[in-house]
Amino acid sequence: MKYLNLFIYILFLSLTGQIVQANTKPINPADMEKATALLHESDLSRGNVAGIVWNIDIITESRGKTQENGLQVKVKGTNCLAVYQSPSKIKGRKLLMKDRNMWFIKPGLSKPVPISPRQKLLGGASNGDIASTNYAGDYTIESFTQDQFNNEPCYLYELKAKNKKVTYDKIRYWVSMKRKIGLKAEFFTLSGKMFKTAFFEYDHTITLNGKERLFVSKMTILNAMVKTDRTIMAYHDIKIKKISPSSFNLNLLVR
Repeated sequence: MKYLNLFIYILFLSLTGQIVQANTKPINPADMEKATALLHESDLSRGNVAGIVWNIDIITESRGKTQENGLQVKVKGTNCLAVYQSPSKIKGRKLLMKDRNMWFIKPGLSKPVPISPRQKLLGGASNGDIASTNYAGDYTIESFTQDQFNNEPCYLYELKAKNKKVTYDKIRYWVSMKRKIGLKAEFFTLSGKMFKTAFFEYDHTITLNGKERLFVSKMTILNAMVKTDRTIMAYHDIKIKKISPSSFNLNLLVR
């Protein structure tokens, strides 16, 4: 009876969160530096560079219906301008992200409309998904472990948003240790509920600082609630080029 009572008492403490794991080890600073560097490297293959232009075809499949939009995207670091190319009825509309603030600009409107990167763009894609990825700057690495995805050794990151201006609250992110690219991401609400998963393909290459680097060609987003809903973001016509700061001038864009 004495041991039974002790077992019940320990079980109560564990359920109420009063037992602290004694074997929790702090993250080695050298390991954290390595993990942060790898995360930064993966960002470069998803657009976080000094100047780049690409086109995106966004195709969404939901409840048996297909919808498609085409955008041209200019990126310089964390600044991003996306201009709708198709369909024709919305051609010329713009999305501007500057310092993680975002606006919608429509021909004929005298003022831009502030929007959130978290708002839905099309299907499973959020407004912020069209911009360059800056996970190393926008998120805190809460933890990381070695894992595998499709038999490829990865770092599995648990990322937490530094502020409300970024697209997601929490992310689980698999990054290839060898190829230094993100392979899979799971996106969560602040309460910890997963609402979508993304898979990445890299059939493009770009040249940065004289070295070739893989660059994202497709992002496939699956809805965690509605299994049949799928959004594909296909990247093409990637060009490294200088982009004038005036391209992201909000006052010039609404003229």
